[in-house]
Amino acid sequence: MRDIGLRMPTRKYHVRSPYRVGRLLVIAALTVAITVLAGCSTSEPSASPATSARPTATVPTPTSTATTPSTATPTGPPVDVPAYFLVDTRTGFRLARELRAVRTADPVRSAVEAMIAGPTDPDYAGTWNRSTTVLDVHQSSGTIVVDLSADARTAQVGSAGAALMIQQLVYTVTDAAGQPAAPVMLTIDGSPAGELWGAVAWDAPVTRADPLDVRLLVQIDRPTEGTVSASPVTVSGDAAVFEATLAWAVLDAGGATVRSGFTMTSEGQTFAPYSFAVPLDPGSYTVVVTEEDLSDGEGGTPMSDSRTITVT
Repeated sequence: MRDIGLRMPTRKYHVRSPYRVGRLLVIAALTVAITVLAGCSTSEPSASPATSARPTATVPTPTSTATTPSTATPTGPPVDVPAYFLVDTRTGFRLARELRAVRTADPVRSAVEAMIAGPTDPDYAGTWNRSTTVLDVHQSSGTIVVDLSADARTAQVGSAGAALMIQQLVYTVTDAAGQPAAPVMLTIDGSPAGELWGAVAWDAPVTRADPLDVRLLVQIDRPTEGTVSASPVTVSGDAAVFEATLAWAVLDAGGATVRSGFTMTSEGQTFAPYSFAVPLDPGSYTVVVTEEDLSDGEGGTPMSDSRTITVT
């Protein structure tokens, strides 16, 4: 598993199209100095977990790339569990989702383990220390309680980045549980987490922040990164975009656009599903879905999401 930090995306392509398909760029001013702390820093004031502004400092480099496997007994066919990660956008860092196919009797625990292990999409960044062990996940009086090992305290972030890490766990847990309104409480070695990363305090249950404030506004759920598929390829996800309109393009291995078009979500200005199918010859491709650029570049790079796939 590669080290994960907030860094330049590694996707090698550039979209040239009339609707300005944008890429997610990591701002140079936020280039990270990757550091592993022995414990929780106290150099910054606390901030509310609901804060969703741009992170102002670095994320940790884990001391280990291994995550302890779930103790839940794998059973039945694979199921998709969601894990949220950070990605840089025109409005700062936001949460992007990956679906992971796992065999598990405990999808919530498996989703948290996937979040800790880090993303497969090179445009996304993991934030939690990958040495962290998921000790327990359970519900108590309507609150989902996640108990992690002390490694979870290791991170170096500003207050905004720490707040987004909290929302990263909250979104992952509530999405996997199918309970979007449920509060989430973090405990570490069985005790309330309290002050974390010298920036926030998690001493009470936390609910989701407004998705329009913290989520990537254009999300591809399927195909997942690295999918091998027959033609036609069906692309689906959700997005919150103006007038429910999304632009899409399919790029070949050299970055040339081979297919492009538009699709619609079921509702505009709020997160709503979309889906479209595109026929493709055998080969390797990158699928890009993006919000329309109505500002002609003045509003920054449009938010977009992408997946690399192989068509057989």
